[in-house]
Amino acid sequence: MADIKKRLVFSILQFLQQSTKDGTIKEEDTEGVEVAVQCIGEAFGVNIEDLDQKALYATKAPLLSIFEVAVKTQERITKASTTPKPSTTTTKTELSEEQRKKAEELKVAGNLKVAEKDYRAAVKLYGEAIAINENNAVYYANRAAAYSQLGEHDKSIEDAMKSSQLDPSYSKAYSRLGHAYFSVGKYREAADAYEKGLSLDPNNSTMKTALATAQQKANELSNQGSSRSSSTPGGGAGLGGFPGLSGLGGAGGGGLDFASMMNNPALMDMARQMMQSGAFNNIMNNPNVAEMAQNMMREGQTPNINELMNNPEIMNMARQFVNNQNGEDNAEAPSDDAQQNK
Repeated sequence: MADIKKRLVFSILQFLQQSTKDGTIKEEDTEGVEVAVQCIGEAFGVNIEDLDQKALYATKAPLLSIFEVAVKTQERITKASTTPKPSTTTTKTELSEEQRKKAEELKVAGNLKVAEKDYRAAVKLYGEAIAINENNAVYYANRAAAYSQLGEHDKSIEDAMKSSQLDPSYSKAYSRLGHAYFSVGKYREAADAYEKGLSLDPNNSTMKTALATAQQKANELSNQGSSRSSSTPGGGAGLGGFPGLSGLGGAGGGGLDFASMMNNPALMDMARQMMQSGAFNNIMNNPNVAEMAQNMMREGQTPNINELMNNPEIMNMARQFVNNQNGEDNAEAPSDDAQQNK
């Protein structure tokens, strides 16, 4: 350690001596520096004129050069410690050419399985491609189409959304998403997805047709909801929610007006249809309804229409009849473009 200190002092004294010679120090200050060199040398036992000490303590690089290196190193360390490091969570793994080729081969194999209508095998192959390259939007969109063909629309929605996140400019992702939403009855969401897809691919006739169908179904659903919410038994929307049977309330709002019912064409038409379809026989064969009618006949009572129409079993059968006449909603999702991309 003593030698290190003497080497440092030796270098300092050399630097001061050189500064008096090269003009770094003003001439009027030279004498003071020379006295300082002599005092420091004596304090540390160092003499820059001694040839033996020069051989022991002199460094090949001047003190100034050594100090410059030390300062630059310190600056680099300080800068590195204050510069924010890039987040490792968003860094994508760089794939080798061999990995990319393998993933593409799996995708092509999946496309062939779709053409053969072997959708389960296609899902498996697309999944293997994704396992290699999880950042390819096409792989997710293709698997979404295969899931839809299998009726697994929730999984299709998940894959289509992932595809759109990876590549927001990929119109096929929104086509797949619209088809999946439509298939689960989410017509408004389907329309939104198709609109986004058409903003990227305005000339896609398939999506134009699908958008129109989704908008129509969304409007129909909205109108049905409004109609149901405004319906009250015996009120303006019709008796017990049956359209066309309005205005049958009795005086003061209590009970039903039998004469009005008999003169209502909608009610009489429904009654005729029920008689022709056998629905009336089903009602009268119900043991509870039959017992009610028998009691009325034994007691010589006039049928209480209000009591009959408020009987839950009769009303349920009537509703079933009306639903069967109107038909169930059997709308199918617009056909998605089955051709796999790229």
